[in-house]
Amino acid sequence: MDQGKKILIVEDDQFLREFYQELLQTEGFLVDVAAEGEDGLLKLTQGGYDLVLLDIMLPKKDGLQILRDSKVSPPKSKNGPIVVLTNLGQDAIIKEAFSLGATGYMIKSALNPDQVLTEIHNYLKSAGAS
Repeated sequence: MDQGKKILIVEDDQFLREFYQELLQTEGFLVDVAAEGEDGLLKLTQGGYDLVLLDIMLPKKDGLQILRDSKVSPPKSKNGPIVVLTNLGQDAIIKEAFSLGATGYMIKSALNPDQVLTEIHNYLKSAGAS
C-alpha cells in the first residue's frame, strides 16, 4: 500500500528523529532525515518526497522559514503533503504554516506511535499517494 513511499523527516530532537525514522522504516517507508533547517531545506528543494514531516523549532532555519523559502524557489521534483510537527499549540503559528503551504500538523507530545502511523497513512491517502 504505502510501502516504498519516500518520507523526509526534518527534526532537530535526536530521540524523536530516530524514533520516527525507525517507526517508519519498520513500516516499509524509505526515510530521509535532516537534523537542522538548512539541511532540511536543501533536501526539500531537491524534492521527490511523498510526505514531509517538518518540525517548526529548528536550529539554523525554522520550519516556517523553510516553508517561505520553498515558496520562493520551488522543489526541482514535486513533494507530497508537508505536515508540520510541533509541540506548540499556538494557533497563529499553525495558521501561518497552512498559509505557507503545509497540509496538516501533528502535535508531537499528543500522539503515540500508532497514532503517528495512522496520521501518516491518512495524509498519504488524502494526497492520492496510496
